[in-house]
Amino acid sequence: MKEKIQNWPLWVFGKWLLLAVATGLMAGAAGTLFHFVLEEAALLRVAHGWLLYCLPAAGLIIAASYKYLAGDKDKGTNMVLTAIRANEPVPLATAPLIFLSTALTHLCGGSAGREGAALQLGGSLGSWLGRTLRLDEKDSRVLVMCGMSAAFAALFGTPVAAAVFSLEMVSVGVMYFSALIPCAVASVTGFLVALSLGVPPTAFQLLHVPETSAVSLLSALALGMGCAALSILFCIVMHHAAHFFKKYFPNVFWRAAAGGLAVILLTLLLGTRDYNGAGMEIVAAAMAGSALPQAFLLKLLFTAVTLGSGYRGGEIVPVFFCGATFGCLLGGFLGLGPSFGAGLGLAALFCGVTNCPITSLILAVELFGGVGLPFFLVACGASYMLSGYYSLYGEQIIVYSKLKAQFAEIKAH
Repeated sequence: MKEKIQNWPLWVFGKWLLLAVATGLMAGAAGTLFHFVLEEAALLRVAHGWLLYCLPAAGLIIAASYKYLAGDKDKGTNMVLTAIRANEPVPLATAPLIFLSTALTHLCGGSAGREGAALQLGGSLGSWLGRTLRLDEKDSRVLVMCGMSAAFAALFGTPVAAAVFSLEMVSVGVMYFSALIPCAVASVTGFLVALSLGVPPTAFQLLHVPETSAVSLLSALALGMGCAALSILFCIVMHHAAHFFKKYFPNVFWRAAAGGLAVILLTLLLGTRDYNGAGMEIVAAAMAGSALPQAFLLKLLFTAVTLGSGYRGGEIVPVFFCGATFGCLLGGFLGLGPSFGAGLGLAALFCGVTNCPITSLILAVELFGGVGLPFFLVACGASYMLSGYYSLYGEQIIVYSKLKAQFAEIKAH
């Protein structure tokens, strides 16, 4: 009788409402605190330029923290994907480690984002709650996804994209629809926590949205094709940078110091701090129609050196930076307008590196208000199909082929 009651839809629905709200409150509060810490770190970095020269020391602290507290086995966001697929627990220590190490990276001028940290932070808290409540294997996986959704929504202010991202990113082509309500409730809860505490949603206004026509849609398609090529380059550079630093600097402390010194030298050579930190101000400038032609390549270089040498953060905000500046440049050539091209580039490059087309379209709606949606559809579609089986996340599985109506079961590379 007890087993029958536990399988009743209303019982399951009520259980997940409670669990999702609890996870959303916890991960949302952590994500909100994380947002304020990173904002303060960015302000301090701008106000005190000498902090850049502390980057190697920050790298040594991060390396020591992960070596002695996490056993140097932490695989970043890939660890969270493995937790969902194979029910491997995400250690609770991951939450404070990624929180503090990402803050140090941003404070001292490393080029990194924040979403990777958000996914790990939320996933760690969700995994801990599942173990504490002694949930079974399947429910524990869903709770990890709830934590990811809530923390992502709190940081970016995009609750729908955050919920769908957790459903879509693990196994490309197959979505965990049984986790839809839990992730949705957790995501909205995390978003509301952040909103109530004064975190504004991320949003941009696109200028000169073109009329829908065959010519303009073909231009958007071409931009999506360009973003597919850039997404492959982005993934290859990021993966090879990590291999390069591990090969030539096998000691984690020398690796972090070398990466920090490289970022300092690159910054001094260029004479600008535009490529340090997350770079959302450059994204905003691209959305207004202004970007340097070389900006996307330089940001990729800075990010590859930073994350490849062991600093912590995420790749998605740098992807936003590269996509927006690349789209701003290419959009002008294609007749779409620099501002609108920047919006298309951001969404299409995100799609190419994550293999998440549905999330990308929803992200475009939440970031840009839903204007020009057919253009985003064709640009993201082209980027998804032509980006191959590359991904930022090596543990991502391409379950369904991008080219044929058949199962593929290919591990991303």
